[in-house]
Amino acid sequence: MAAIDMTNVWISATGLCGATVLGSILGFGVKELSHKWNDTILGYCAGVMLAASTVGLIVPALEETADWWIVLLGIMAGAYFLNILDKITPHLHHITGLDPEKHKGNESINHILLFVLAIALHKLPEGMAAGVSMSDTDHASWAVTLGIAMQNIPEGMVIIAPLLMAGVSSARTFAISITIGLLEVLGVWAGYALGNISAMMLPVMLGFSGGAMLYVTSDEMIPETHTHGYQKQATYALILGFVTLVLMERFL
Repeated sequence: MAAIDMTNVWISATGLCGATVLGSILGFGVKELSHKWNDTILGYCAGVMLAASTVGLIVPALEETADWWIVLLGIMAGAYFLNILDKITPHLHHITGLDPEKHKGNESINHILLFVLAIALHKLPEGMAAGVSMSDTDHASWAVTLGIAMQNIPEGMVIIAPLLMAGVSSARTFAISITIGLLEVLGVWAGYALGNISAMMLPVMLGFSGGAMLYVTSDEMIPETHTHGYQKQATYALILGFVTLVLMERFL
């Protein structure tokens, strides 16, 4: 059983990292995606993430304990954790290879780098969400891994063009995308380890990971799809994504 669990964790970690790298490779070919298609795809991914956080994490967490308030605390802690991470803005010129002077007063470059940082910040807790779901042997769910992987492809795509436009070299841009993917691998193993510490920790960690995913979906993904005039398409895409993941979890 332990060998099977480890195999599942490796599959989950490799799949999440691979999806990000695949998206990055596609991003070099598709340098620019129209707002209409970007918002539609992102809306679909938001629906998938909502379903994954609900049926893959929060519902199993409630089934693990009679103390529903523990799960609620975990959910709020996960959301607050992402809120704190959002406020962390390191000096990114060190990883981009750009002259620090170019960052001063250049709102365009700064916004691009903060956008990339926002994607990178939630990779670790997203990976933890997948890892925690793998540690629940009674309710091990591939829905979370699948949902995050589906989101990682377009995310991997959208970070390429902005970095290239900011003047970051192709090689360094690809290296940044791989590093972002590896953060999720680290998160998967961390989540798996924490979920296996004790039976008492499992519902808390499931709730924590679900809250983190809900925060990312509500604070970053949905608002982004409603800023370019294509909110109706994005909304229908979100519903379709939600239903897709629920049906896949039900039948697969």
